[in-house]
Amino acid sequence: MRHTSFRATVLSFLLLLAGCAAVPAADPRDPFEGFNRRVDSVNRGVDQAALKPAAKAYERALPGLVRAGVSNFFANLGVPWSAVNSLAQLKVADAAQNTMRFAVNTLLGLGGVLDIATDAGIEHHKEDFGTTLARWGVPSGPYVVLPLLGPSTLRDAVALPVDLLGDPLRPVSPSADRNLLAGTRAVDGRARLLPLDPVMDSAMDRYSFMRDAYLQHRGVLTGDDVERNGEVALEDDPALAADRELP
Repeated sequence: MRHTSFRATVLSFLLLLAGCAAVPAADPRDPFEGFNRRVDSVNRGVDQAALKPAAKAYERALPGLVRAGVSNFFANLGVPWSAVNSLAQLKVADAAQNTMRFAVNTLLGLGGVLDIATDAGIEHHKEDFGTTLARWGVPSGPYVVLPLLGPSTLRDAVALPVDLLGDPLRPVSPSADRNLLAGTRAVDGRARLLPLDPVMDSAMDRYSFMRDAYLQHRGVLTGDDVERNGEVALEDDPALAADRELP
């Protein structure tokens, strides 16, 4: 999908949301809950029909060491965008460390396949345009569920087109190669979340659990004041070392 078309789709979705807030929701953070639940149901159907089976096949086909290399490679590609956003937030030391991390892993880690930087104590300060907006005081706004992309907030949804401009796969040509890499990244990301499926499936209300965990996780990244409700937060699980793989 072209980026201009995607931006138009996101804008249309947000406008549609604006017309769906007539009925008060139980959680004030989620005024579009009824609509969000319907989108979440569609997303889950797509996941169960396509993405999850592909992730399981990927996990069976490749040994753990190879999968780790693939994950490292895609994570390393996203580090420059974190550096840009660190600098935009005036976190100069974080931007320098992100830049150093990318250089070390790219030059010494076989293009990022090996995570040499972590072993050397060079931290990844993960940032995106949503965290940059948060840094400059833009409130998170209500919780929204985006088609195919899943949990978000209004602020992160508005930031998404800018994040897509920073996607390291965007310049890849021809488009067939770009689509192959994007598909591999999506399947790899879903495979890393497979250990969380039993936790999600055992939740009394899967939708509420995902919403609360996502808002807690983003609250840690953005500094938003997020209320904990006693559930296990997804960022507390080691499997979520792989955050959602937008750049």
